[in-house]
Amino acid sequence: MAGLPALPDAEKIDAIWKAALEKMHGVRIMVLDDDPTGVQTVHDIPVFTDWSEEAIGAAMAGDYPLSFILTNSRAFSAQETEKAHEEMAQRIAAAAKKGGYGYLIMSRGDSTLRGHYPLETDVLRRTMERAGDKVDGEIICPYFAEGGRFTIDSVHYVKMGQELVPAGETEFARDATFGYRASDLRDWVEEKTAGRIQAAQVERLTLAEIRSGDVEGIAEKLAGLNGRALVADGVCEGDMRLLSAAIALAVASGKRFIFRTAAGLVKALGGIESRPLLGREELRLPGGKGGLILVGSHVQKTTAQLNSLLELEGVVQREFDITKPLEQESRAARAWAEEALQKGQVAVIYTSRKRAQVPGGPEEQLKFSVAVSAAVTDIVKQLEVTPGFLIAKGGITSSDIGIKGLGVKRAMVAGQAAPGIPVWRCGEESRFPGLSYVIFPGNVGDEDTLRNMVAGLR
Repeated sequence: MAGLPALPDAEKIDAIWKAALEKMHGVRIMVLDDDPTGVQTVHDIPVFTDWSEEAIGAAMAGDYPLSFILTNSRAFSAQETEKAHEEMAQRIAAAAKKGGYGYLIMSRGDSTLRGHYPLETDVLRRTMERAGDKVDGEIICPYFAEGGRFTIDSVHYVKMGQELVPAGETEFARDATFGYRASDLRDWVEEKTAGRIQAAQVERLTLAEIRSGDVEGIAEKLAGLNGRALVADGVCEGDMRLLSAAIALAVASGKRFIFRTAAGLVKALGGIESRPLLGREELRLPGGKGGLILVGSHVQKTTAQLNSLLELEGVVQREFDITKPLEQESRAARAWAEEALQKGQVAVIYTSRKRAQVPGGPEEQLKFSVAVSAAVTDIVKQLEVTPGFLIAKGGITSSDIGIKGLGVKRAMVAGQAAPGIPVWRCGEESRFPGLSYVIFPGNVGDEDTLRNMVAGLR
């Protein structure tokens, strides 16, 4: 991007990055993901859909650079979120001590700044420190290039067309449950903590500092946080690799951090290289019939993508009417989908585009959204025809379908169907073993991304 300090040579960055990560070898990275979309930059990584002692023990013992625990906490109440994160932190700390591992916990949240922040990181920090594991600082980094999310001079931007729009001026900032006003991440921390942490108390790491390549100096800065929060700039993967190198050096020196981050830093800190996008042969299930697409997200981008998809020849559609009794509507939609799949068609079911007016505050709105998602999930849970492919659009929708509809306990991230759009390979315990389950975030892609994807899968 014009006007930004230039990156050091790519080969030099890679050498610095790999050498630094080696110093952190053996440290287990546990990524707590508040919806299933956080795996949108990684591949050949396990996702566990519960945080039982057994699941966390298996994640800790696995030979992977990192493991994801799907919390789906963006669909939780504040009380449910607090309870779940306390349980997870207790079990992770206990498993680490039992196995003799070092560990880091990354709270992976939305790159457009929605979710239970600072609640989740506050609970994690408190619980870890009660277990005797001091937290030396909090690193906040919502960079996610595949979705067009960049942080420059501590201001977080969302790419809209060819324009970078400050996050606080987007539709995401007007979210009914997790809304905010600030675009400067220091101000955002002050806003979300209701002034408990003042913007002036938040440290910052600029692009100029990152691109200096002085990872030892940055590591010293991180080591000196003394528990404070730091917001980090980022506009490309090289920035994340240099930041990760500095984090690794600080961790190797005995420091421990808590993270609130989008998917970009997760990939870099895990040492994960890029791989080509998945093709038709990797995404279609042999013997499956037709394809099923379920759309729950209501953001403007999703609606535009849906409208583009419905113009594609051979696609059949049905609205899931949220004003009708949800159980009745679910049964009718499932019967319709089974008939379409038997014919080899691509069946699209989408929830009413107009949001229901729910009496009460954000918590009541969230409860209704969860009830709608559960009804849509029942379509998959009761489905008697195996689809050739399955795509879910939206965070709550895709989580419910994966866990409750498909019955996935552990999946492997196969890769991405398109930039920022992850694919789970369903395990043997699931309803459709081997199915490629495409998790399409509501806020990723351009207007024709979904249409182009489906055209290539038919």
